[in-house]
Amino acid sequence: MESPRAWASLALIGLIGLISTACSKAPTALDTNSAASEFTQAFHAEVAQNTDLVDAANNADARKGLIAKPTGKVTNDAGEVIWDYDEFNFIEGKSPGTVNPSLWRQASLNNQIGLFKVADRIYQLRGFDLSNMTLIEGKTGWIVVDVLTSEETARAAMAFARKHLGDKPVTAIVFTHSHVDHFGGALGVLSAEQVQAQNIPVVAPVGFMEEATSENLLVGMAMARRSVYMYGKRLPRSPEGLVDNGLGKAVAYGKVGILPPTVVVTESKETHTLDGLEFMFHNVPGSEAPSEFVFYVPELKAFGSAELFGHTLHNIYTPRGAKVRDALKWATYMDEAIAYAGNAEVMFHQHNWPVWGSENVRNFMEKQRDTYRFIHDQTVRHMNAGLTSAEIAEKVVMPHSLHSFLSGRGYYGTLSHNVKAVYQFYMGWFDANPANLNPLPPVESAKRYVDLAGGMDSLLSKAEVAVKKGEYRWAAELLKHAVYADPDNSKAKTLLAQSFDQMGYMAESAPWRNFYLTGALELREGGYSEGFKRNMFLDMLKHTPTPRFLEGMAAALNSEKAENVDIQINLVFSDTNESYVLHIHNSVLHHKASKPDPNSAVTLTLSKPFFLNMMTGEAGAAELLFSDQTKIDGSTLKLGQFFGMLDKPTGNFNIVTP
Repeated sequence: MESPRAWASLALIGLIGLISTACSKAPTALDTNSAASEFTQAFHAEVAQNTDLVDAANNADARKGLIAKPTGKVTNDAGEVIWDYDEFNFIEGKSPGTVNPSLWRQASLNNQIGLFKVADRIYQLRGFDLSNMTLIEGKTGWIVVDVLTSEETARAAMAFARKHLGDKPVTAIVFTHSHVDHFGGALGVLSAEQVQAQNIPVVAPVGFMEEATSENLLVGMAMARRSVYMYGKRLPRSPEGLVDNGLGKAVAYGKVGILPPTVVVTESKETHTLDGLEFMFHNVPGSEAPSEFVFYVPELKAFGSAELFGHTLHNIYTPRGAKVRDALKWATYMDEAIAYAGNAEVMFHQHNWPVWGSENVRNFMEKQRDTYRFIHDQTVRHMNAGLTSAEIAEKVVMPHSLHSFLSGRGYYGTLSHNVKAVYQFYMGWFDANPANLNPLPPVESAKRYVDLAGGMDSLLSKAEVAVKKGEYRWAAELLKHAVYADPDNSKAKTLLAQSFDQMGYMAESAPWRNFYLTGALELREGGYSEGFKRNMFLDMLKHTPTPRFLEGMAAALNSEKAENVDIQINLVFSDTNESYVLHIHNSVLHHKASKPDPNSAVTLTLSKPFFLNMMTGEAGAAELLFSDQTKIDGSTLKLGQFFGMLDKPTGNFNIVTP
C-alpha cells in the first residue's frame, strides 16, 4: 500500500516558510574563478561616491547600550550547530570588492550582537537569530516580546540575559506577528505547562494562531525551495558568499514550537496591563504580516514597532513567494502610529537596532511612511499612464530626501520589486499586451531564441561579449535561454554563473545577492538535493487545524491519476472527536466535517499524534497497517489507491536549470 507521505512534506514545509530548509550540512564553499570585475568595482565606487555611508548616528545607535557579547555556538540535542555567534567576524573594516559598500554597512551594523540596554527597563538580545528578543521589566519579572525562530536560540538568549541581568521569571509573552522567526522559539522561554500552571498571559494579535500555523501551507514546498535562495542557506559565510540578510544576519535552523495565546487583541486599538505595565496595542493586519500589532508603553515612553518599521525598506512582495502586501494600508498604519507614538523617546524594532530621541523617532517614522506612500502613489500614477510593471520599476526614482535616508534603503525589500508588487496588487501579472496572453513556456521559448540568435555558438559568443562589456543583465537574459535550451552546456552555465556572481556582488539588497550567488552555485555544483528534518516541527504542527492539512492533501492530488476515479473514505480521529469524509471526484479531492458515511469505501480511524507522525513522514504504510493507534474498516486496496494518487513533492526542484 502507498504511504501517506505524499502529503506529509507538503504540510510540514508549508508551516515553516522561513526556516523550511533546515539540514545538518554546512554551507557549500563557493568555487568562483572571478572576483569583482572592473565594472563591479566601478559600480561600487559610484555607490560610495554618491552615498554618505559614514552614518555616524546609526553606527552609534547599533552599538549603544551593549552589556555583553556572546561567543561560541548554540547546538541542539544531537550536537548539531544551530547558531554560530562568530561566523560573521570577517565583517569588519572597509568593504571588499565582492560586496556592495552600502550592503556592507548594513551587514556591519547588524553584526553588532549581544545583550543591549535600550532604555530604563527595556533590553534587547540581538544577533541570537534573524530577529530580536526584547525584554521589558515588569513589576515582578520579564515581559518577553517575540521569542526568535528556534527553541535552541531562544533558550540560549534567555540564559544569556539571566546571566547578566539576574534570574527573574517570565511574567508575560507578547507575539507581535505571525511569522515564525518571532514565535518559533516559544518553548525555549516557557513550556505550555508553565503558562497554564502560573496563568502567564501570552498576548497576540487577532488571527495569530490561524496565520502562524497555516501560513504558506498550500504552496509551502515551492516557498521552501525558494527560501534556500533568498536566505543564502547554501552559501558560505564569507565576502564572496552570505554577509547579511538585511533584517539580520541569518536564519536559525532549529526546533520550532508555539504557545497558543491566552489574550487576543481583537480591536483596532486595545489596552492591556501586563505585570503592572500598560500596553496600548494597535492591530496592523495586512501590512508586513496578515496578523500583526505594534504597541506603545506610556510609562516608559517607548514604541514597539514590530516590523511595521525597521532600518530597511521591507518587502511588499517577498522573493521567496507570498501574497502581495498592501503598500497603501502599510503607509496608513504608519501614519496612525505617528499620531499616538510619534513623541516616543525610544522606538525599538524586532529586527535591527532602536531609534532614540522623540525628534529622531518622529523623523524616522515620517520618512518611512513617506517611502511606502511614494512607492505606492508613483506606481499608480505611471500605471494609469499605461506603463507596465517592468517599465515603472525602471522609471521610478526615490527623491533625494528619501534616497539619502539609509534606513529606507533596499537592504531587504527593493524599490524595483515593491513597484512591481504595487502593480500586481492592482493589475495582476498581465500587462495587457496580447502577445503576453499565452506565451510559450520557458524551455520551448528558449530553444527558439537560440535558433533566432543563429544557433548556440552564436548566442554564446554574443553573451560572452556582453559579459566582457559588463552588461550582466543582458548576458543573463541571453544565457538563461541557452541553459534552458541545453542544460548540459558547460560554457553557457559558466558564463551565466559569472554574470550572477557580478550582479550578486553589486546588489544592495541581501536577498538579491543571495539569489544571484545561490544561482551561480547551483549552476556550478548542481541543484539542491538535501532533505528536511521533519520531526523538528511537531510542537507546532499539533496546533494546526485539521482542515488545513486536508487542503494540503487536495492540492497534492495528481489529477492525471485521479482521472475517472470516484473514491470516498472516512477519516476519524479517535482522540479529538473529529470526523471527515474525503471524496475524490472529477479529479478534485473534497473534504467535509461529517460523521462517517456508510457508503464510503473505507474508514480510517487514528489518533491525532499518529496523524502528525504521518504528516512529518515518521509513519508510513507499515505503521498505518499495524499500529495500535490506527484501525482500518473496509478496503485497504481502496485506501492504498487513495493515498497513491497524492503526489510526493521533494522540494528540490530545479530553478536555474530546467
